[in-house]
Formats: sequence, C-alpha cells, structure tokens
Amino acid sequence: MIGEIPDKRYFKIGEVAQLAELAPHVLRYWESEFSAIRPKRAHSGQRLYRRVDVQLILTIKRLLHTEGYTISGARKYLAGDHNTTESVVEAKTDILPQNRLKTIKVELQKLQSLLDCKR
Repeated sequence: MIGEIPDKRYFKIGEVAQLAELAPHVLRYWESEFSAIRPKRAHSGQRLYRRVDVQLILTIKRLLHTEGYTISGARKYLAGDHNTTESVVEAKTDILPQNRLKTIKVELQKLQSLLDCKR
C-alpha cells in the first residue's frame, strides 16, 4: 500500500484500486456494505472518489485485511462502536473455522442439555 495519497480532488475507481491494491469490484462491493463510501458520479457515470473516500477505503482495508475484522465488525468500528474486543472476537471466530466449529459444538451441547432437562 502506498504511504501517501496524491494531492488531487477526485480519483477514478482505477486509481483508487491501484492506491489501495484492491480490485475495482471490491471497491464497488464495499460501497454497498459501507454507507460512508459514496463517490460522486461524473456526467459519464464514472465514479469519482474524494480524498476522504480514499482514506476511508484504506482504513477499511486495514480493518479487514490486517486486523481481522469482519465486515459487520468493521462497520460497527467505523460507526464509533470501538468495543474492539467484541469486534475482534467476532472477526477471529469468522476467520478460523476450527473456532467456529468449537463454538457451534458448545452451543449444540447447551441445547441438548436443555432438551434433556425438559424430558
């Protein structure tokens, strides 16, 4: 990832993709998941990202790719809910299948014990 964002007013999707080292379709997907990313549209329909959009995209990339947040965890973090323990635990559970399986197993065992008690 590049250290500094060029001093421009607007960036095309290809430029942002190159800066963030992401595919353009990822940026379009993130637009649907993160309401704060709202590029303007040129008369031709081309997306025009502002500098703050690029900074937000770089932050989202860091949260998702480096810190291991899920999309919903990153959304909560960006909304100001900095309860990082919950978001990171949620992220780590989503990333590691063995943790997810352990969690599911424990929950099923709890359900089974509840059902056994009702008999």
